[in-house]
Amino acid sequence: MSQRQASITRNTNETQIEVSVNLDGTGQSNFQTGVPFLEHMMDQIARHGMIDLSIKAKGDLDIDAHHTVEDIGISLGMAIKKALGDKKGISRYGHAYVPLDEALSRVVIDFSGRPGFEDHVDYQRETVGNFDTELFHEFFQGFVNHALVTLHIDNIRGRNSHHIAETVFKAFGRAVRMAISEDFRMQGTIPSTKGSL
Repeated sequence: MSQRQASITRNTNETQIEVSVNLDGTGQSNFQTGVPFLEHMMDQIARHGMIDLSIKAKGDLDIDAHHTVEDIGISLGMAIKKALGDKKGISRYGHAYVPLDEALSRVVIDFSGRPGFEDHVDYQRETVGNFDTELFHEFFQGFVNHALVTLHIDNIRGRNSHHIAETVFKAFGRAVRMAISEDFRMQGTIPSTKGSL
């Protein structure tokens, strides 16, 4: 399998974002986004997905974090899609359950070539620190729309919103890692009866 790396630059009137990914990395990360709690969550994706991930973002944080968070999700989706290329030889599907104390979440992903998102997470608080928890949905919706994946996120139980978020992002990283891993029995073919994803 060739090197699976990509860089994306996405500029709008609201945000300027640069994302670089190495899908076969060691979990290294570097973030300059101005949104510390999102960076903490993105670090979970890198470490548990074994993806080297660098994100620089400048956004209209003087208004709120909505545009920045959503556009980081969009840009990450674009970068991973680009790095995967034609998806030959990947496992395609991935899933993970992750606990953290009282919280337990499940994430299932399919690099199907079709965007679909089911999000069943009820955060117990509207904010974690000063981060608005409803922005997690916007992050993942942006990712799904541009990575062209089907993504199901379910929080099975939890009381602490920080714990809930962390289990979601850790499980997401692990599910992505499984889905993009090489399946040697596929022998470089595309894992679909249609012949394309």
